[in-house]
Amino acid sequence: MKVFERSEFEGRLAEVRHRMADLDLDALVCTNPANMNYLTGYDGWSFYVHQCVVISHDRPPLWIGRRQDAAGARATVYMSHDDIIGYPDDYVQNREKHPYSFVAGQLTTMGLDHGTIGVESDTYYYSAAADAALRAGLPNAAIIDSGTLVNWVRAIKSDAEIALMRQAAQIAEASMRAAIDAISPGTRQCDAVAEIMRTQIGGTAEFGGDYTSIVPLLPTGKSVGAPHLTWSDTPFQEGEGTIIELAGCRHRYHCPLARTIFLGTPPMAWSETAQVVVEGVNAALDVARPGATCEEVEAAWRAVINSHGIDKDSRLGYSIGLNYPPDWGEHTMSLRAGDRTVLKPNMTFHLIPGIWQDLLGIEISEAFHVTESGAERFTALEQTLFVKS
Repeated sequence: MKVFERSEFEGRLAEVRHRMADLDLDALVCTNPANMNYLTGYDGWSFYVHQCVVISHDRPPLWIGRRQDAAGARATVYMSHDDIIGYPDDYVQNREKHPYSFVAGQLTTMGLDHGTIGVESDTYYYSAAADAALRAGLPNAAIIDSGTLVNWVRAIKSDAEIALMRQAAQIAEASMRAAIDAISPGTRQCDAVAEIMRTQIGGTAEFGGDYTSIVPLLPTGKSVGAPHLTWSDTPFQEGEGTIIELAGCRHRYHCPLARTIFLGTPPMAWSETAQVVVEGVNAALDVARPGATCEEVEAAWRAVINSHGIDKDSRLGYSIGLNYPPDWGEHTMSLRAGDRTVLKPNMTFHLIPGIWQDLLGIEISEAFHVTESGAERFTALEQTLFVKS
C-alpha cells in the first residue's frame, strides 16, 4: 500500500541529498528501517536480517535486501522494480559470507568503490560484522559515520505526516481508555494488556492500527517505580498503582501516551505528586513554541517540580514520529538541559515527565505538535491520576 504521493518522497530525497553534499558524501547507506521507509516507502518485518537503502546523487534510491523480501519492496516502494535488488538466501546468517559483501559489490557496480560513503554506524541494525564486511569489500572507499542525517530531516513533519500522527493519537487515546477500563483488582495483568493491544490493532471504525515499536509498559505494585517493565499474569491488587505507557501507531507513525491509575484510595503523596506533574507538564507546553529551545521547555518543567521539592535527573522528552522496534523515538532532539535545538513548526515530541520513587510512580505524558502559535496536544485525555476500586 502506497501511503504518500511520489512528490513527498522526492522532496525528502532532495533534502537528504542536500545534507549529503554538506558532508561531501557520494553515497549514503541507510540501515535504520524508519529511514528506509521514509525515503522509499518500504514497510516489512524484515529488519531482523541485513537490508539497506543506498542514496546517491545521480540515480533513484536502491533497495537492497533478502531476495524473498524483494516482493515486499515491490509492493511498498515508489521506485522502479529495477531499483530493488535481492541477495541470495545463502547470505542469511552465514558465518562464511556476509550480506554487506553483496552490498559492497552493488556499490562497486554503481561506480562508488572510490567514493566517500556514509553509514549509520550507531543504529540497532548495522552491526560490527556488517561494517567490517563493507570495508573489506570497498578497500578504496572512504567509509564514514553519517550520524543521524536522515533522522534530522524526518524531524520536521509534512502535513500528511501530521495527519497520520493525529490518527495514531485517536488510537492511543482509545487504547488508554481500554487500559483504564480493564485494570481492576483481581484482573490479570496479561488480560488487561490483551485489551490494550486489541484496541491498538483494531484502531477506530474509520481506520485500523499498526504494531507499535514498543509493547505496552505496565510497571505496577511494588515495581511501579521501575519504568520499563512489561506485564505478567499476576492479578492487580487494591491499594496499588500502575503506570501505563503505550502508543497508537498508524502507517508506522506513533503517538505515545502515558497515564497512571491507582486501585483504591491513593495515599496523599500520590495525589499531590500527580498534581505537581500536571502543573509541570502544562508549564512546559506553554513554553514549547517556535523559537524556544529544547532546554527551555525542560527548564519550565524543572522550575515547577523543584518548587515542590521534587527532582528529576532524566530527560523530559524526545522527538517522535515514524519508527520501528525497538523504539518510537527519533534519536535527535531531547527535552533536557544542554539541548539548545530550536523548536520549529511541525516538530513533534513526547513529553513524558516520569516521577519514579520507592513504591511511587507517576507518569502523565503528552505527545505534542509544535504549531506556529505554540504546542498542540495530540490527545485530549484527562490529565489526572485515575482512581478505581
